[in-house]
Amino acid sequence: MTENYNSNVFINCPFDSEYKPLLNTIVFTIIYLGYNPRLSLEQSDSGKFRLQKILNIIKESRFGIHDLSRIQASKKNEFFRFNMPFELGADFGCKEYNSNYSDKLFLVLASKRFDYMQAISDLNGIDIKNHNDIAQEALNKVREWFIETVGLRDIDAPLKMWYRYSDFQTSLFESKFAKLYGEYDENSAEKIAKDQIKNMTMPEYIDELRQYLNG
Repeated sequence: MTENYNSNVFINCPFDSEYKPLLNTIVFTIIYLGYNPRLSLEQSDSGKFRLQKILNIIKESRFGIHDLSRIQASKKNEFFRFNMPFELGADFGCKEYNSNYSDKLFLVLASKRFDYMQAISDLNGIDIKNHNDIAQEALNKVREWFIETVGLRDIDAPLKMWYRYSDFQTSLFESKFAKLYGEYDENSAEKIAKDQIKNMTMPEYIDELRQYLNG
C-alpha cells in the first residue's frame, strides 16, 4: 500500500470547461484541509493507458470523491458520460472485494439532488450530496463530508474557506500579471495572465495552491 494512502483523495469528476470552477474549488478544499488530491490529470504519460492510471490512483487513495453531474445529456445528440459511474464502480469494487481496502470512504456528488436515481437506481439509499453546479456549494459539501465521514473537527468555517479561495484567485492573477507588466502594456499583460491561468495544468494549479496556503 502506498505511503500516502491515508491522505490521498481520488477525484473522479468531469474535466470540461463548465465544471472547471467546481473542480478547482474541490481541489482547493482538499489541500486546505491537509489532504492530497489525486486525479488522472496529474500526469499525461502517453505510454500508460488512462484506465490503468485511474486504477492505480484508486488503489493509492483511501478516499474518493465521485461527481455524477454528467450522467444526463444537456442537449440533443449529446452522449451520456459513463466514465464517472464506471470509476465509481471500480472504487466501490476495490473496497468490497479486497479486505486491504475495506477502510475506503466515498463522497458521491451530483448537480441536482435526485437526478442520479433515474440513471443509476442501484445507488438508491446512498447519501449523495448535491452542489447545484455552484462552486461555493461544492466547497461546502466537501467540507461537510470531511467532518461527517472522515471525522475532521475544529476546521475553519465554510465562509472563511471560501474567502481564502477567493483571495487565492486574486493573488494568483496578481502574481502572473506582475511578472508580465513592463514587458507588455497593461492591457496585454492582463490578457496573457488570464490566458495563462485559464490554461494552467492541474499539476501547476496544485503547486500554486500549495505555495499560497503554505506561504
